[in-house]
Amino acid sequence: MKTRELGRTGIRVSPYCLGTMMFGAAGNTDRDDCVRMVHRALDAGINFVDTADVYSGSESEEILGLALKGRREDVVLATKVNGSMGDDPNRGGSSRRWITRAVEDSLRRLGTDHIDLYQVHHPDPSTDVEETLSALTDLVRSGKVRAIGSSNLPASEIVEAQWVAERHGLRRFRTEQPTYSILNRGVEREVLPTCRKYGLGVLVWSPLASGMLTGRYRKGQARPDNARMRWVSGHLTDERKLDAVERLIPVAEEAGLSLTHLAMAFTIAHPDVTSAILGPRTTDHLEDLLAGAATTLDDDVLDRIDEIVAPGVDVGPIDIAYTPPALSRMALRRRPADERAAA
Repeated sequence: MKTRELGRTGIRVSPYCLGTMMFGAAGNTDRDDCVRMVHRALDAGINFVDTADVYSGSESEEILGLALKGRREDVVLATKVNGSMGDDPNRGGSSRRWITRAVEDSLRRLGTDHIDLYQVHHPDPSTDVEETLSALTDLVRSGKVRAIGSSNLPASEIVEAQWVAERHGLRRFRTEQPTYSILNRGVEREVLPTCRKYGLGVLVWSPLASGMLTGRYRKGQARPDNARMRWVSGHLTDERKLDAVERLIPVAEEAGLSLTHLAMAFTIAHPDVTSAILGPRTTDHLEDLLAGAATTLDDDVLDRIDEIVAPGVDVGPIDIAYTPPALSRMALRRRPADERAAA
């Protein structure tokens, strides 16, 4: 598998990254099977693995630590911090207090003395970005972290973080991890061009749109009663997305591809995308994804995809995607009733 430059880090990674969100209680509870999947991915040429402390309540990191014994130097290892890790309100977020504790926990679970890419999982409006970058800078200088990145940041916050780092002499985010798929192309409008401007590597999550682009969820068919349907039901039952899927399936068939392989190849065809995260739950899922790793799409196929979902357009959000406070908090988008009445 050919490699690509991860932004300006000097690190080269495979165009597919093994994501481990489904390892553990949230997906595959067979640890031995998860370990075998990691080894299979590495043997297939994938050298990039992504996890997070919050996945399966930290079990994903523990499983990955087991899998990487004896193979740690073969892997560009990425994990994330920010998600809530318990009832204590300070066990989460992007404060120095939590980051310095969380990194030690991740290192222990992963069985390593350094993390190649340490990412802030979500924006944290309650913490000044200087506070976060200062803590992360100290981790890089200590050797516990090699490079730092962000995830789910709006373009404006990517710019702010770059300026804060330059102004205060801090390490800057070298990567961004947004959601990106045929059905969710909104990042093409501002996020990806901003990443290009600042030389950020981009690893994208949910290239299969949380399973929507596997062809398993079809218009007019019975909805499966599974964990994914319960988790992102609004996304998987969105009529606009189901209509788009019905139009994409014949495009894939005429190209001699499965919808899954078409969707994965689409994401890594974008010049600003470094790597797309695979999120298999089972060995069969992984084998299918690996079977399409060499797939490339010609201009005719990409043009037909553009006709179905225009560049820069989200066909509705994913339920688990980050929503900025300006949209999620009513107080930030509506004046109080008494002020409106007085006006």
